[in-house]
This record gives sequence, structure tokens and C-alpha cells, in this order.
Amino acid sequence: MFEVLIILVVLLVIFGAGKVRGAGSDLGAAVKGFRKALKAPAPERPADPLPDAEFPEVLAARARGSDKPGA
Repeated sequence: MFEVLIILVVLLVIFGAGKVRGAGSDLGAAVKGFRKALKAPAPERPADPLPDAEFPEVLAARARGSDKPGA
């Protein structure tokens, strides 16, 4: 614990109180945003994606239950 105090004093001397305070508040805001993003529900994906108009063989393969078109 004593080491952390020494590191904080050195940072305060090198960068000054304003920079250290700004960095601390920016870090706090980033952590708060990260926690908020983790708690937010995941967006729902559509159950049936839009049909692939350019590649009808892909739709036919999906209907057969195959992974590869033409298989």
C-alpha cells in the first residue's frame, strides 16, 4: 500500500494536480460507461433475416438444411 502512495506523489509532482484529477475523472467515466454497457440488454436479432436476392441457391440450401449451396 505504501508503494501506491509513493507512485501517486510522484505522479502529482510530475504532472500537477489538474492533470492527475482530469485523468482520474476520465478513467472513472470510462469505467462507469463500461459497466453501463455490460448491464444493458443485448439488441435482439431478427429471427428471419432478409432474403438474399442475388443468390437464390443460398436460400435453397438453407431450406434443405445444408451449410453449403449446391450440396
